Amino acid sequence: MSDILLSVRNLSLHYPLREGVLKAVDDVSFDVRRGETFGIVGESGSGKTTLGRCIMRILNPTSGEVIYRGDPRGETDLVGLSDSELREIWRQIRMVFQDPQSSLNPRLPVLELIGQALRTSEGLSGKALADRVAQLLKDVGLRPEILHRYPAAFSGGQRQRIGIARALATSPQLVIADEAVSALDVSIQAQILNLLQDLQEQYQLTYIFIAHDLAVVEHICDRVAVMKRGRIVELADKRTLFDNPQHEYTRSLLDAVPIPDPRLRTRGTRQPVA
Repeated sequence: MSDILLSVRNLSLHYPLREGVLKAVDDVSFDVRRGETFGIVGESGSGKTTLGRCIMRILNPTSGEVIYRGDPRGETDLVGLSDSELREIWRQIRMVFQDPQSSLNPRLPVLELIGQALRTSEGLSGKALADRVAQLLKDVGLRPEILHRYPAAFSGGQRQRIGIARALATSPQLVIADEAVSALDVSIQAQILNLLQDLQEQYQLTYIFIAHDLAVVEHICDRVAVMKRGRIVELADKRTLFDNPQHEYTRSLLDAVPIPDPRLRTRGTRQPVA
């Protein structure tokens, strides 16, 4: 079995404009290894979220390939799949969105929010469905007693835990986390990042982690791709990228990261996130 779960090859999404072309994603290529957390980082407008949605086929790329190797039926190019074929793949590749409030239907209780995918994929209902959802809630650090409560009853961190449980419901291989902690307070961010790392080991997950905050990326990612204006300008393992960045844009992003210890600010020395 290949240790590469996903290969993105020359992926582009171009929008025609009256005076030229907007290259939202432009000739992007990289591999994601099984079991790793692959970071995609860049400022707002860099194309990182658009790239994630192209990989998921929420958006349709203009050109390129997204080769997924986790399907038992064999190697699959997601770009060429029909809607019905994509629904099958979406059980294996799931997404955690930035805003836990807007990504959860406020009219549905937790049982339905998480259980919808289980009804479809495994035909579960009744007590079997409730038991499975309860276990997923426990796995993300929530009490099973909340099954019949609605999203408005929860804090932002709790809603994001529900979103993560929903993503895990179909036992995926790959989870794309799109700015999954950026809407949360810093203390809650750390809790969710630690939870994601625990779940990665428990569920044998591979992550694509999209973020603009390099401190968050340093905490959780194994390798990092830096995006600017739709292109990857640097790709390296985490320590190489943070200790010896090669591209001036990467250096500018790192220079903008606050140094928490005031004694180190005048030395130009960064501290890794604990």
